[in-house]
Parts: sequence; C-alpha cells; structure tokens
Amino acid sequence: MTGWSRAGDDLLLRIRLTPGSAGEAIGGRWRDERGALWLSARVRAVPEKGRANAALIALLAQALDWPGRAILLESGDSNRLKRLRIIGGGDALERLTARIEQWMEMT
Repeated sequence: MTGWSRAGDDLLLRIRLTPGSAGEAIGGRWRDERGALWLSARVRAVPEKGRANAALIALLAQALDWPGRAILLESGDSNRLKRLRIIGGGDALERLTARIEQWMEMT
C-alpha cells in the first residue's frame, strides 16, 4: 500500500501535513487507524486562510518540478490529512512515483 494512486491521467496523493513547523520538508510516512499510508510533510505557514495548503502545494510543485497550478487540493482543507490531485501526473508516472516512494521511505 502506498500514499498515492492513479486516477486516469492524474495521480492522487495522500499527505499528512504539519503546519507551523520550524522548517519545510517532505518525507516519512504516517499510518492511520485503518492502516492506510500517508506521506508526511511540514510547512512553516500557519493553518489560517489556506496559507498552509498553499505552502504545501508550492513545496510539492518545487520538489516534483511540476506546475503548481496542476496540483489541486481535493480534500482536507481544514484537516491535517490532505488528498491532492497532480493533474497529468500519469504522463510522468515513473518519475513522480519514484520520487514519492523515495520520500515515503525517509524517516
């Protein structure tokens, strides 16, 4: 089980976000009560008025070398558990999933 799945030409990514962190990073995994894996991420932005969500999207866009406008928050607007859609990510499936899996293995 991974923190991502494919939906047509897009990738869906499950992330557990820690806002208000001392630094910004992507890496590690978190398992919920149902056993599902979530990729962990931290951002400096506070969870007010969508700032932390915007910071997460910007962090992912930079780290994946993917346009920020092609990363959408599908669920988890006011929750730590987020589901993001990477539009067109299926076209670069091998590159993107290799990077995501690498992050999942980090502690």
